[in-house]
Amino acid sequence: MIPIPLTDHIRRRSFWTATLLLIILNVLCFLFEISLGRGVNRLVFLYGVVPIRYTQPHALARIGPQFTIGSIFISMFLHGGWLHLLGNMLFLFVFGRSIEDRYGHLKFLAIYFLSGFGAWTAHILLNPGSRTPTIGASGAIAGVLGAYCVSYPAARITTLIPLFFFFWRIEVPALLLLGYWFLIQFFAGFQMLAIQTATGGVAWWAHVGGFLVGMVLALTLPLARRGPVAEIVR
Repeated sequence: MIPIPLTDHIRRRSFWTATLLLIILNVLCFLFEISLGRGVNRLVFLYGVVPIRYTQPHALARIGPQFTIGSIFISMFLHGGWLHLLGNMLFLFVFGRSIEDRYGHLKFLAIYFLSGFGAWTAHILLNPGSRTPTIGASGAIAGVLGAYCVSYPAARITTLIPLFFFFWRIEVPALLLLGYWFLIQFFAGFQMLAIQTATGGVAWWAHVGGFLVGMVLALTLPLARRGPVAEIVR
């Protein structure tokens, strides 16, 4: 059971320009994917993160241009379907706005993209022989969640709890909600390692890696220099 966050209760001091820009870019990139029809498979193969390309560069036959850092960056803007995209954008909207307000636009983008690179690094290191292309903004957004967890652990998150055919709307402390989310990623990733699967699916360790990188960055980066930071609304 995955709780669905709807909004936080933070009084922000600035507009979430960078968060909005990221959402727009992700949506536009997904619409471009749809426009390709069957050609999207080639796009994913070329620009998705395939761990074996980094651990064994000559293991795969080269088809078209091969990227390293470039493909990691591009893969953050590709998604596997509407549900994948909408879920990621919902989490980015709920948690990204307050992190952007706390650290400023540029440092927020640094948290986002550095977490994304950290996420893919974790995925590659823990799946070195995988030939499966992996895409999505989940690792970068996981970094935003990690930053939020250490920045606003006491914030209340309005959340939908699915239970059979019903949804319960409650307020959950951010530390509890995000801690629960992190544990799901960690134990799912550990289970995948235990069974040594090479099939496609969720890049659990990318989520774990991104979350931890986001936490570290939130603890080390200076806050935005413009008056008081966002406040928790009780």
